[in-house]
Amino acid sequence: MRRVAVIDYGMGNLRSVSKALESVSDNQTEVLVSADPDTILSASHVLFPGVGAMRDCILELNKLGLDEVVLEAAKTKPFLGICLGMQALLSHSEENNGVKALDIIAGEVKRFPNPLMADGEKLKVPHMGWNQVHQTSNHVLWKDIQQDSRFYFVHSYYVSPEDPAVTSATSSYPDEFTVAIQQDNVFAAQFHPEKSQHAGLQLLKNFVNWDGQS
Repeated sequence: MRRVAVIDYGMGNLRSVSKALESVSDNQTEVLVSADPDTILSASHVLFPGVGAMRDCILELNKLGLDEVVLEAAKTKPFLGICLGMQALLSHSEENNGVKALDIIAGEVKRFPNPLMADGEKLKVPHMGWNQVHQTSNHVLWKDIQQDSRFYFVHSYYVSPEDPAVTSATSSYPDEFTVAIQQDNVFAAQFHPEKSQHAGLQLLKNFVNWDGQS
């Protein structure tokens, strides 16, 4: 019996994420939304969602004693970070005048330039809506997802990993930037798979069936 724990620290699309996971799971999979460390660490898979500001994210994790839980789960289990749950895995963020993040994957979280220009036109920040995702690795979470499929984004900051080899996919707005990262048993995406229709549900299905090997 697989048990997928969705970490509840008060800053994620918990209902939509859990419902999406349930829709792609078989009767041998249980989806749990929890803030309990023992429940999370006893699960077979862990999903770390998030929306909002980095400083609030780190403060809430620390307050609930979930920072160490995330660190442990990211070492030992198939682990998926989404949106802010991806950015928090990096070393440091420019948000809120600079915030130390979890440092699971070396790198910086940077804000899109202001103003953000393309061909003389100003682009909106946050980057919101559908954008193509170009896979740069053959990771198992891309199984049965067509190259350059469109996924749904809402973000003003993006990740810049120290090691280019951890980048698993990119998008452009207007310049190319990293939208998915992979490292051992950890995979994380800037886009929201739970809001990304068929391609997003396929990625979640792949995660549920993932053994943690890339």
